[in-house]
Amino acid sequence: MQALRLRIAIHSRVIRTTITLVFMILNLQIELQAAEYPNRPLRFISGFAAGGGIDATARPIALKLSEIFNHPVIIDNRPGGGGNIASEITARAEPDGYTFLIIAPAFVINFGLHEKLPFELERDFIAVTQLVDSMNVLSIHPSVTANNVNELIALSKNKSLSFGSSGVGTVGHLAGELFNLMAGTHIVHIPYKGGGPVMIDLVGGQIQMVFASAGSVMPQIRSDKIKAIAVTSINRSPLMPNTPTLSESGLKGYEAKNWYGLIAPAKTPKSIINELNRQIVKILSLAEIKKVFSTQGLNSSPTTSEEFNLYIRSEKEKWKNVIKVSGTKNDAIF
Repeated sequence: MQALRLRIAIHSRVIRTTITLVFMILNLQIELQAAEYPNRPLRFISGFAAGGGIDATARPIALKLSEIFNHPVIIDNRPGGGGNIASEITARAEPDGYTFLIIAPAFVINFGLHEKLPFELERDFIAVTQLVDSMNVLSIHPSVTANNVNELIALSKNKSLSFGSSGVGTVGHLAGELFNLMAGTHIVHIPYKGGGPVMIDLVGGQIQMVFASAGSVMPQIRSDKIKAIAVTSINRSPLMPNTPTLSESGLKGYEAKNWYGLIAPAKTPKSIINELNRQIVKILSLAEIKKVFSTQGLNSSPTTSEEFNLYIRSEKEKWKNVIKVSGTKNDAIF
């Protein structure tokens, strides 16, 4: 009996030792991979077609990163499903530090638009860094007899007004729904199939207002075809320093920004996440990169991985609540 117990004890020690050695070898392999990182091209997946805002943000960064790493950084456009196709590809990708996803607010908004998705934010992804952000501008047609947010709110309660967006579930749409919720208004949403038609109808007076990106409204504001009432960021924008924020105009805490960021499959080694974060933060601080983005109304806004993880989770909960309370449905876009 004692001999049997001794054999069992020895066998258990051997198993524990073997398991420890296996984990040590795996950790050593990960460390060696990180030390040699990267040794082949990186892939940045985008859930939208080439030529849009994500593309314009990602390509200058990818070019600089290619120079630093001496390996190509490929932008892989996988449009469809409001970005969900690209998100699922990334969630299922090998977490080896060579596949990443460029995300916009649509990424977190989709969790509110769909009851069930084939991936989960907390389980399947880890943040690398935010890249850029941009405020929207609450702009109105000159025929609207309001010169500030309070006057607009008062007017909307006595007159039927509408706001346009480039589609159901976009930031421009949900920014308007958030405005309705916080201001107690019932301004009607008119969805379009893109930002261009929205601006045509706003300038033409078919709709009265929009919550649109600075890049899309600034030319019309400068030519006095529309007028800016407020910006949707918490702080005033250097692009429009004399235009108040919605938050300071009575809707305290209101914020509805456009932003782009980079995330990875959840089990990507932390050492690789940190290295990529370090390099991208350096790139985003370059004067030439800031200049490229400023012409598009974008601000370089790098963060730590931890900060961006917290931010995208907070954005997910905020828009999920707006979608629920406003009754927004996804059947108009999917």
